[in-house]
Amino acid sequence: MDHSKRYENTLVALLFFSWGTLFLDRTSLHSLAPYFVPEFHLSHQQVGMLGSVLAIAWALSALFFGALSDRVGRKSILIPMVFIFSLMSCASGMVHSYKELLLVRALLGLAGGPAWSIMTAMIEESSLPMRRGRNIGIVVSAAALVGLAVAPVLTTQMAARVGWRWAFYVSGMPGLLLALLIWRFVKEPERENRTGPHGQPMRFAEFLSVLRYRNMWLCCAGAAGFLSWLFLHNIFAPLYITEVAHQTPTTAGFLMGASGLGSFFLALYFPRLSDRLGRKPVLLLMAAMCTIVPLAMLITPLYSYPWALAAIVCMANAGQGIGALILVLVPTESVPPQFAATAIGLATLAAEGIGATLAPMLAGPMVKSYGLGAAMWMSAGGAVLVFLVALMLKETHLARAPSPVLQEASGTD
Repeated sequence: MDHSKRYENTLVALLFFSWGTLFLDRTSLHSLAPYFVPEFHLSHQQVGMLGSVLAIAWALSALFFGALSDRVGRKSILIPMVFIFSLMSCASGMVHSYKELLLVRALLGLAGGPAWSIMTAMIEESSLPMRRGRNIGIVVSAAALVGLAVAPVLTTQMAARVGWRWAFYVSGMPGLLLALLIWRFVKEPERENRTGPHGQPMRFAEFLSVLRYRNMWLCCAGAAGFLSWLFLHNIFAPLYITEVAHQTPTTAGFLMGASGLGSFFLALYFPRLSDRLGRKPVLLLMAAMCTIVPLAMLITPLYSYPWALAAIVCMANAGQGIGALILVLVPTESVPPQFAATAIGLATLAAEGIGATLAPMLAGPMVKSYGLGAAMWMSAGGAVLVFLVALMLKETHLARAPSPVLQEASGTD
């Protein structure tokens, strides 16, 4: 495995922009909802289904192709997936019906799941032990900077001027270039981590061994809570701001962008802090902070002071830091290294299947019965679930330990 510091930094930088662009493609749908929902005459349930169908496809492909990449290698799967993902983002601007949009977003999810699990596994494999939290935090923070901070502002401003279709076209194009850069500059990690005890390729049945680890089950539950918090907020908050708080779509974009910007900076800090203090205490703090974000949106008087509301959600949004720990660092540190992408894929399966699929589907009827504020309360509940899971996790990283890989006794019952 190449531990060259220069290559490590190059890989982090390249995958930072790649993941940020892919997450922009995914979340642009939520920011642009106030524009295409009236055109297609969509209900709140249908908006939730658009997020759910993407999440189902993302979850299944993340586990399957993540495990496959543990067996056959990373680049041969990652490069075409980044390319397809970007094409599907562009295709989102070409649809003319709800069914077409549903199909395109499902295909986008099929390509996005493997990109997530493989990118994060490559960073985990290629980082020096005491820089894993730092490097994972940097890459994951791209989702906040590009997907949650830049995307709401960029896409809503573009949609207001030239139409929502062009916003999809522009958001998808950078990924095509990044796929070429990954092909040119990213090295395939050594195959020894993806072979069995006798040097033979592992059978798929061997990947089920990750289920023996107690932390793996807890990570799945925490990941489900995290994505429930994330996607309920990002799907329904723009609609709450425009329909209930009676603000403009650009104001919604500003508030969501401020929240994402805070998530970016906190994702740079907290995973690095967990390299020193441990994963568990940092995860507890971040989960407590994140409960504030959706609840702040419910305080009506704050909309008279948009900069104050923006400051609150900015300083409280530690979401991407949670993602770095609960979806990547703790799972990979809780299982043998040859199952890194499988562990990430399994946590992602639970996160997407429950948090990003079932939660929005349940939120639709709740919103219909109790209003959009119900989705904000459900989002806060997801952060509470992360906090409870963190209380039960076994610590996987000891400060200044020579290796971040958890010993068998720490991860199993």
